[in-house]
Parts: sequence; C-alpha cells; structure tokens
Amino acid sequence: MPGTVLLLAASPVGKGCLVDAASVLPVLAAVPPAVLAGTDTANVVELADPLEPQAVLTRLRAAAAAPGPLTVFVAGQLQLDRKQRLPHLALARTTPSTVRYTGFPWHWFREELRLRAPGTTTLLLDLHADAETWGWLRGRGLECGAGVAAYGRVAPPAGRRKVAAPTYMKAIATVLRSGGRPGPEQLHQTALARIAGEGEVGDLVLWGAGPVPGAVPGAGPVPGTGAGVPGGFAPAAPAAPAAPAAPAAPSVPASGGGAPGSPPPALDGPRPRTPDGPAGDPHAAITAAVQAGDHSAADALAARLEHGALVAHGAGSEEALHWSEVRADLAMFAGDAERSCRTWMAVAEARLAAGQPADAAPVEAAVDRAHHQWGRVTDRNRARDLGPALAELRGRVPGRRQGALDHVREQLRQLQTQG
Repeated sequence: MPGTVLLLAASPVGKGCLVDAASVLPVLAAVPPAVLAGTDTANVVELADPLEPQAVLTRLRAAAAAPGPLTVFVAGQLQLDRKQRLPHLALARTTPSTVRYTGFPWHWFREELRLRAPGTTTLLLDLHADAETWGWLRGRGLECGAGVAAYGRVAPPAGRRKVAAPTYMKAIATVLRSGGRPGPEQLHQTALARIAGEGEVGDLVLWGAGPVPGAVPGAGPVPGTGAGVPGGFAPAAPAAPAAPAAPAAPSVPASGGGAPGSPPPALDGPRPRTPDGPAGDPHAAITAAVQAGDHSAADALAARLEHGALVAHGAGSEEALHWSEVRADLAMFAGDAERSCRTWMAVAEARLAAGQPADAAPVEAAVDRAHHQWGRVTDRNRARDLGPALAELRGRVPGRRQGALDHVREQLRQLQTQG
C-alpha cells in the first residue's frame, strides 16, 4: 500500500526566528519518496514556512485521511500562547503576542491523528523552543498522542541573535540519502549519534510510541540506547555509536477528516479500556469499519461505547465525551454534516454544563467543528433550522477566529432571506 509523507518546516520571519527550519527541506526533498515513507511507493506533501494555521490543518487532515502508512517530518520552533499557556508550532507570521491566532496548536497534531490505527503513524521532530517554552516543556514533556510513534529532539534557544540549524533533521535526511531505510528507532539513534559532537547540549530527546501514563519527563536512561519510557523526554547525552543501517519495517493504515478554512479540532479525551477491537482497542475496529465504508457499523460500535461510558462515568465525563466526539467525526466521514454539527454542539454544551470555561480548548474546538459542519449542510431548510442554536452557542463561545459569530448570523440571514 502506498505511503504518505508530510514535510513541514516552519519558523517566524524576522527577529523572533530561532531556527532556519526551511533549510532542511531541500535535503529531505532529495530523498526518494519511498525511502522517506519506508514503503514501496509514496506521495509527498511539502509545506515550507506556511502563513496560516488553517492551511497546515487542511494538509494534515488530508494526510491523516490517506489509506496507508503516514510519516510526518516537522522542523520548527515551539512557543506558548499567553492566554492558555499551550504549545504552538510557530508559523511565518507568528509573534509572541499573536501565537494563539497565528501559530499551529500542538494538540491539533494529536487530534488529527487520533483515529488512525495504532502503529500506522510516525512523527520525526526537530524542534527549538524559546526560554519560556523550554522551561514549560521540561516540566510537562510534549504529547504526540496514543498510538503514534514519535522520535526527535527539542532544543533550547541557541543564544542571543543566533539562528540555529535543524541539525537533527538534516542528519535524518543524510542517513536516508546514504541508502537503505533503517526503522524509525534506529534512524533516530543514528541521527543522534551524528549530532552528538556538535555541542548541542541540554536537548530533550523524544522517542518511542505515544506517552505512557505516569511517565516523568526528564527521567530515564540515556537516549540513543533504545531504553527508556516510550514517548518520554530525557536530557540529551552523547549517543552510542549507531549500528549499521538495516532495512526498514514500514508503518501501516489510516483515517481522518477534512475542512476548509475554520475549525480548531477538539482535544483527545482519555480512551477507556474495553474488550472490543484488536488488542482491546476499539479504535482499530472503528477505523477498519470506516475504511471499509461500513459507517453504520462504526457508529453502532461507538454508540455502544458511549452508552457504556455514560453509565459508568456520567454524562460530563471525559470518557463519555470522547465517544461523543468520535461519533461526531464518524458522522463527518459518512457525509452527514447535519448530524456531525448537532453532535459537536451537544459536546460543547456538555462541556460547558460540566463547568469548563468558554475559552477552554476542548470547548472552542467543539464549537468550531460544529460551525464548520454547519457550513457543509447542503439542505437549506435543515441548515436554517440549525442556525439559531449555533448562533446562540457561538455567542457564548466566540473562539479564536475573529468574526465567527458575525459569520453565523450573516449566513443565517441569507438562508432566511432565500426562504
């Protein structure tokens, strides 16, 4: 099955730039697509210094929806927004005061990849952080999502007025261009070994699958040895010499969503343990049903899990809300924009009723997705019926995008005028 590769390099223009992220793209682009993906054939999408977070979101969603292994290469810098203190990938127009609106929220990666089957997605990351974000990361780590294999490093600022180079990612590209395709862990270790002598001390090193509950960032054995907590961070140290490259084992299948010009996605809630699906994970069974085109079976399974979570944990619990969000996504995949819109609105109302603030990321995300799906309802009567409830909800949850409430009101006026 063909693989998909997303190459993303982003950093601010001007004095806020910490790393010349785009300089790695020509080196990566020189690697054959099949080698980048670790598959027989592959499609490559390249994003160089994108201006808008929505443009990145659209490309990421399209890549996540591709029915095959997905490998995402990200070079850039991380910054915290001033309001919610969440990490964002800084884009070309990002400044410290506009991160919330011009950066790409890191949790969007986790959200867009959450419905992919475990073991199908690999992230390779070469990130730099300003001093404030660096301190935040050392206390919390960087979450990439359950079932996602993430490898890479995060480096502190290189120094006053000094722009760093994405040396880890360039080392990755050099290894891949040299022939063969080592597996991601060996590729990661080899890249660490290549940059170990370049004086980049104090880095955080990320490796393995999605984060393990209870893992402590900054703890564990020296990276580069293959030991340690999967998905955790540890202080960088000289890596052990890498073994010779071996043929790679490729990744595997997917699922996702699509959306022009709006919504930040919702945060991923805790995934309840259940006996359904391979290895006890019902997400794999749901993903398989969606890929087979059996949307009713996928929704029926999610509905059973939602009901079980409601009984066990209550209506406002993250366990129940997670399955409601999954059902909203499933409605979107099935082409039922009206049902998806109604479900996202119900999720937002449930979060608000549970006491979550209107500017909480999961609440904003649910309303933004409801807004987006409303715009895809083709039946004018149904869209007109949904509009007042969405406008009322939008009034309480304006979100990050300026003019979102005005947009709903204007569209609703047009629908009412057109009768």
